Amino acid sequence: MPDATTTLRRAPVQRRSAERLTRILDACAALLDEVGYDDLSTRAVAQRAGVPIGSVYRFFGNKRAMADALAQRNLERYAERVRTRLDALGDTGWRGALDAVLDEYLAMKRTAPGFSLVDFGNQIPVGSRHDEPNHRVADRLTDLLAASLDRRPDDTLRRTFLVAVETADALVHLAFRVDPQGDPGIIEEMRELLRAYLGRVLD
Repeated sequence: MPDATTTLRRAPVQRRSAERLTRILDACAALLDEVGYDDLSTRAVAQRAGVPIGSVYRFFGNKRAMADALAQRNLERYAERVRTRLDALGDTGWRGALDAVLDEYLAMKRTAPGFSLVDFGNQIPVGSRHDEPNHRVADRLTDLLAASLDRRPDDTLRRTFLVAVETADALVHLAFRVDPQGDPGIIEEMRELLRAYLGRVLD
């Protein structure tokens, strides 16, 4: 699974360069919340990050590539949050795993800078059709959860998680259109729908 470095013109090698890249992506995320994607500029990101404009172009050819890298970083951070949550929960079955997956996504939706505009790339289409964001999320979750569910990550499981991810994506966006913090009723309906769907395969 790719990380944020796969969209870079040049991957950071030294610690100082990696820290500069982090500042650039942090600045990009903050500015997305403030001005939106259309008004985002590489110059504004450079100013907010406190780096020369050339440093931004050293890593990214344009703001689209920068948003793509932020989306991939979001996915890496999300996967790590889910992994940490699952490790803390122990053996709770797939329903406990589902709650962890949903809860961590909702937490990032509410608190992570820039996430509401970019998330994992769905809001700003990135990459090729083969690399659509929900496919990346579903593949990552399949690989992450298969062992704990004692299932092989075969085509059936991958298709099941892809349908679940697409469904959750649509309903989460509906919940946040209704309520800026996510309408609780819609979120609970989503949980029930996903439990019923996944139960056909995972029970």
